[in-house]
Amino acid sequence: MQHINLPTDFDHVVLNVNRVSRVVKGGRRFRNRAVVVIGNRKGRVGVGVAKGADRTIAIQKAVNVAQRNLIQAVIEEPTTIPHEVLSKVGGAKILLKPANDGTGIIAGDTVQRILDLAGYHNIYSKSLGRTNKINVAYAVMEALKQLQPKDKWHINLIKETQQAVQS
Repeated sequence: MQHINLPTDFDHVVLNVNRVSRVVKGGRRFRNRAVVVIGNRKGRVGVGVAKGADRTIAIQKAVNVAQRNLIQAVIEEPTTIPHEVLSKVGGAKILLKPANDGTGIIAGDTVQRILDLAGYHNIYSKSLGRTNKINVAYAVMEALKQLQPKDKWHINLIKETQQAVQS
């Protein structure tokens, strides 16, 4: 098996490997498509999709794509998200809700693996649309991008400006 080049603090999980084909004049040409998620369990997470002639080549290419698409997720204490968020990519809709300490990750397989590698321990999730693994993975990433820390919330900014005006 081929060695995967990752920084030492990152882990990777292969979500899916499918054999895909294209039709040419002489018949079908087969390749493998891999969906991989990488993360350091401290807020950095990325998803990559790539194709290759062999499974290991497809996985390595997907890891490289995931490294280029890393995002920094917002993690609040006790290792949950700061607010509820809904995201839609293609036909997949994902709802993420904060949970109390000790709840765990209540989610489907794909969502659970991504949230685990991002570093979340307590979160509720509901898949409302289609269950295509690639679109679900991208929808979770979109949801994580939409998260805002509590100090950036609009309500907090209004309170801060009112306090500044009063003083």
